[in-house]
Amino acid sequence: MSVAQGTLVHPDPIKQARYDLAYMKMAQEWAKLSHCRRKQVGALLVKEGMIISDGYNGTPTGFPNDCEDEHGLTHWYVLHAEANAIMKVARSTNNARGATLYLTHSPCKDCSKLVLQAGIKRLVYLDPYKDTAGLDLLEKGGVLIKKIQVP
Repeated sequence: MSVAQGTLVHPDPIKQARYDLAYMKMAQEWAKLSHCRRKQVGALLVKEGMIISDGYNGTPTGFPNDCEDEHGLTHWYVLHAEANAIMKVARSTNNARGATLYLTHSPCKDCSKLVLQAGIKRLVYLDPYKDTAGLDLLEKGGVLIKKIQVP
């Protein structure tokens, strides 16, 4: 593997695309663990060819797993999948510096700040979030961004 603009990328683009697809399928499976009804989002953090963290959107530990209120609106305290994955690795002895984030939905602007601060250098996502400000911020911050499709 080689370093391309500060992030680890496989030298064979076809092989990298295969890895990207496989990790994204895993992120999709992880999203299914979310109890949210409106949108289920999954995240994987991969560094040097190893999954170092995972996450899905949901309520903080100790809260009921109800993400939405009786009107179908998301509770303000629901954590996004990427925030969960970043916080999970922060509790470990590892870090996300130079990692790739696989995300079923592109990050919001608040989570994009976390991505930048965590030192994540590459984002691979499936579906765009309704507000593209997060992607714009990541691009300005030098994060390599790749949108993929899962067959």
